[in-house]
Amino acid sequence: MDAQDWAQLLERMLLRFCESKRWAARVVERTVGNEAGIKSVMVHVAGRWAYGFLKSEAGVHRLVRISPFDAEKMRHTSFALVEVIPELPETEEVEIKDEDIKIDVFKSSGPGGQGVNTTDSAIRITHLPTNIVVTCQNERSQQQNRETALKILKSKLFKLEEEKRQAQEAKLRGENLSAEWGNQIRSYVMQPYKMVKDHRTNCETQDVEAVLDGELSEFMESYLKWRKKFAGGGTK
Repeated sequence: MDAQDWAQLLERMLLRFCESKRWAARVVERTVGNEAGIKSVMVHVAGRWAYGFLKSEAGVHRLVRISPFDAEKMRHTSFALVEVIPELPETEEVEIKDEDIKIDVFKSSGPGGQGVNTTDSAIRITHLPTNIVVTCQNERSQQQNRETALKILKSKLFKLEEEKRQAQEAKLRGENLSAEWGNQIRSYVMQPYKMVKDHRTNCETQDVEAVLDGELSEFMESYLKWRKKFAGGGTK
């Protein structure tokens, strides 16, 4: 429950930031937890420089707090993953062969108007070579869900190839990027003290509530400066 509650707090944090930037944010897919929070959510964000800012949030986020679900008031550590994928321009070609995907249809459980829960309109696409799974159920028709899911899958495959290329280039330059993989990028500590710290840039603040309320500009700007330095051959 703690991890799912943390995922919902992160969802709210990022949506509040998008709201402050006046970006359009639309939920494409959302799976609610059994008792609290969310298991996953997919949000489409449209706005000026949206990807440039939001890519700073990609990675594992760690929360340390006294669990509201623990009767003994013990301190718990929770983790949630944020993935940021750019929307491909129409000119970008990512080939997806029919034999490489498996498509399942099922009844939608999300919003979408009368009849959405009684028809097989939701789509789940599995890319067999990579085992990437994309689900979409919030559009109004099966065809719309299929088109959206394929678009997201193409973006995920494009991002995967970009990551492979960057990793290969880093290997050739003798760089070590392992700190960006698997480990938390940022920690949010609420007990026994209050602090939010980005482990890539060392940017930190004690105002945890403000950060969770969407005040992320300082962290994003620090990340962009760090990334620019890193891309230019600097070190962390």
